[in-house]
Amino acid sequence: MAVSKECLDKFHDLQKSRTYRFITYKIEKDEIVVDTFGEPSKTYADFSAALPEKDCRYAVFDYEFVTDDNCHKSKIFFIAWSPDTSPIKNKMIYASSKDTFRQQLSGVQIELQATDASEMDISIIKDKASR
Repeated sequence: MAVSKECLDKFHDLQKSRTYRFITYKIEKDEIVVDTFGEPSKTYADFSAALPEKDCRYAVFDYEFVTDDNCHKSKIFFIAWSPDTSPIKNKMIYASSKDTFRQQLSGVQIELQATDASEMDISIIKDKASR
């Protein structure tokens, strides 16, 4: 599966310059392309709302938090969104392309797979980030 240059460019902007809070990616005509993105002021709720209810997506989210000893940190999550309601063919295409795409996003610290909103609730994000 080909990955558009824009996918990698936007990811590097998120990683290095914190230009985006999140980026979602979709597969279109045998290529992974940018679907949507959110500016740094966007929240996790905005990110969750950007994921379609009935179709698969890949996404990266820059989660910023403060540790117990008052250190400001951030962790970049890679999320494979594959809702139960999406077509079987789409689930198979996204599943078979995930590892190849994920490997190109150097700097992702935490990977998460979700089939419904409860599997990527903010409490899960907070817990995984604090480990």
